[in-house]
Amino acid sequence: MIEVANARIKAFGKSPKADFVSPSEQLITLTIGQLQDLLNEAIQPLQDEVESFRATVARQDEKIAALESTQETQADNQLIQLRLIHELKETKKEPGKTELSRAEKIEKYLASRPDHRATFETLKGHLGVDKFRLNEAITTLMDSSPGRYGITRTPGDKRKRTLIMLSK
Repeated sequence: MIEVANARIKAFGKSPKADFVSPSEQLITLTIGQLQDLLNEAIQPLQDEVESFRATVARQDEKIAALESTQETQADNQLIQLRLIHELKETKKEPGKTELSRAEKIEKYLASRPDHRATFETLKGHLGVDKFRLNEAITTLMDSSPGRYGITRTPGDKRKRTLIMLSK
C-alpha cells in the first residue's frame, strides 16, 4: 500500500509527460479492477471497525434498556411497599382478650380504692406484668373510656406516674 502511495498511479494509459519521469519515480500501471481491489483492501479495516462500533452501540443500547426495565421494576416495588406501609399505619390494632381483661382489672382496682388512684408500680404488681404490658392495658382502658382516666406524676417522687380515675 505504501508503494502505491509513493508511486504514480497510471490507470488510463500513457500520459504525455510519461517520457519525462525521473528514474527514481516508479510507474505502476493498474487496471480499474486492480484499483478497486486496492481500495477495497484499504477500506475493509475501516468497515470492520465501524461494524465493531455498531455492535458495541447495540450492546450498550441493550444494557440501557435492561437498566431502564430494572428501574421501572424497582419503582413499582417501592410504590407497593409504600402502599403496604401506609395500610399498616392506618389499620389500628384491636386489643386482644388479655389486654381487655387487664384493663377491666385496672378499672375494678381503681373503683375499689377510696382515692381512685394507683401508681404504675402498684398496678404492675397487681396485674403481675411488666411495664410494656401495663402500658398496653392502660392505653386500652383510656381508649375505651376517653376522658374518664388521667395520668399524673406522683407528688412525692416526680419520676413515678399515677393513674387516676376521674369523677364522672
